[in-house]
Amino acid sequence: MKLEKNHRRVVFCDFDGTVTKQETFVAMLNRFAPEKMKEFGKKLFQKKITLREGVRGVVESIPSCHYRDMVEFIIDKEIREGFEDLLVFLKEADTPFIIISGGLKDSVELRLESYMDFIDGIYAPSINASGEFLKIVSAFEEDDELVAKVRVMDLFSYDQSISIGDGATDHKMALHSTLVFARDRLATFLYKSQVRYVPWENFLDIKKYFIQTWHE
Repeated sequence: MKLEKNHRRVVFCDFDGTVTKQETFVAMLNRFAPEKMKEFGKKLFQKKITLREGVRGVVESIPSCHYRDMVEFIIDKEIREGFEDLLVFLKEADTPFIIISGGLKDSVELRLESYMDFIDGIYAPSINASGEFLKIVSAFEEDDELVAKVRVMDLFSYDQSISIGDGATDHKMALHSTLVFARDRLATFLYKSQVRYVPWENFLDIKKYFIQTWHE
């Protein structure tokens, strides 16, 4: 079922390492579950588990009493240059901006609190902290993904889908998009796959591209 009326364009954006300059979710898990992260990394490298299984295993090993500190871990993490400029530009262009993240929704919302007037949706796993250990709750869990980004994209109706990302969790989203802005590992993947993309370093690059290419 579609959540929105048809839009000319919708922008779908990753959070960790894309909006933020560093991979905040990985850093947080290394801080609160270092031994489990070592175990997870080894099994993932050996292809004994999926990314979804590994992340769930790490997060759900953490006592619920640490959750508030985990959420607040992100509060001082640096946002990539030009983020607000792009959000304002897209709002003026009546183009929805959607965050899709495999990180913790409460953390993402806390860090982006001052930008919420310009963000049309945040899709990320929630946490149930009512028990002794954390439990992940995700409405879009599928195959090897805690959040199947393509499923979130399919909630919306649009003529053109635009994705912005940097890593392995953005591969499927990128392949499902009309236009892709890629950096880091995502750019390497698309280059090797011979899939066209636009390289970028900060959000001012993306805004500049839109200004140069969007014509009414």
